[in-house]
Amino acid sequence: MLAPVPIWVISLLSSWTHKVKVAKRVEARERHGAPAFAALGLFIVVVVGCGFAIGYFNIPDGWYAGLSKTSFNPPNWVFAPVWSVVYVLIAIAGWRTWDNNPRSAASALWLLQMLLNYAWSPVFFTAHWIRGALAVIVALLVSVLAFIFASWRTDRVRALVFIPYAAWVVFASALNLGIVLLN
Repeated sequence: MLAPVPIWVISLLSSWTHKVKVAKRVEARERHGAPAFAALGLFIVVVVGCGFAIGYFNIPDGWYAGLSKTSFNPPNWVFAPVWSVVYVLIAIAGWRTWDNNPRSAASALWLLQMLLNYAWSPVFFTAHWIRGALAVIVALLVSVLAFIFASWRTDRVRALVFIPYAAWVVFASALNLGIVLLN
């Protein structure tokens, strides 16, 4: 009869297996350097470009100006530079996710948060549906946090890159909730 394997042995093997997988990914990136960075460039262009397009076609208008807002609502000019940086971070995380495993749970969560991110502005600024936008942004926050948790063990960098994004979505959720409560 075989003796049970101690937990520490299983943990050690699991850790070693994880390190081997990471080393193989690093080696593959080094071997494919230029194409990998071309893909990163493509991710940045697509994510930032789509973000700018969404913003361009869903500009705050007189309706938005007439809403009561929270005392901590920043001036409108703050949003474009913040979203520009956030979109670059989102693109980096998306590229790392795609490069690691395009069919993973993290990939699905990354895509889901992108769809929710891009859906918020039309719901809020074009449809003027502030409660629907609140539902979208809460779902966005949940998907961003789920992406961070799904990525933490396999690629801490892409999880860490999403933390400023999560913080910004928390802030944006508070602004949206404030508008719902004040109007």
